Amino acid sequence: MKNNLVILSGAGISAESGIKTFRDADGLWENYSIEEVATPQAWQNNPELVQKFYNERRLNVISVKPNDAHHYFSRLQEYFNVQVITQNIDDLHERAGSKHVLHLHGNIRYAKSSGPNKEKKYYLIEGHELKMTDQCEDGYPLRPHVVWFGEEVPLLATAAEMVAQADILIVIGTSLQVYPAAGLIHYAPQNALKIVVDPLAEKLSVPGDFKLLNYSAQGAIPFLKEILGH
Repeated sequence: MKNNLVILSGAGISAESGIKTFRDADGLWENYSIEEVATPQAWQNNPELVQKFYNERRLNVISVKPNDAHHYFSRLQEYFNVQVITQNIDDLHERAGSKHVLHLHGNIRYAKSSGPNKEKKYYLIEGHELKMTDQCEDGYPLRPHVVWFGEEVPLLATAAEMVAQADILIVIGTSLQVYPAAGLIHYAPQNALKIVVDPLAEKLSVPGDFKLLNYSAQGAIPFLKEILGH
């Protein structure tokens, strides 16, 4: 029987593919503040700007490729029951071949209603551009399928259940500063093998039973192979 391997990934793994992160820009994301483009209030105040911002981010996602770390985790499906829980809104894990990916903060390749039933149905976006004239079935304009700051995380409970079933937990590319996602590490069973991969792993606030690998996502692959045996 295969062991359950849960991977909690963050912006760092995608940064190595060329996707810029908010935290790397000193509080600005492509020269925009969070309040301008990543909150429900931003959508209310200036939906055209928000739409333009995410169209640009979507174009960036489409233009890059999964890196060796994405592909490595995909290959591990041969040896483990792999569940990826990602804080990233890109689809690089899927494009590398990972079959079970839970997007905590949404998937930028999809859209959803800007009305009250926004989690009812998701719409695949052809190409990179979502227009203000694009509407969902209930007549509301479509917005990016992204969980904005200040919104609830619909799949948080599901993710917590997955971590609670982990035999192995790998936390990679996340600073563990964004809550509630960062709290997921505390659901891991006491006897699970727990690993944190980050160039600054020793400075992260994690329980003492985590094995620390002070490397980038791709740089950690040889060490993960040694630990996991694959």
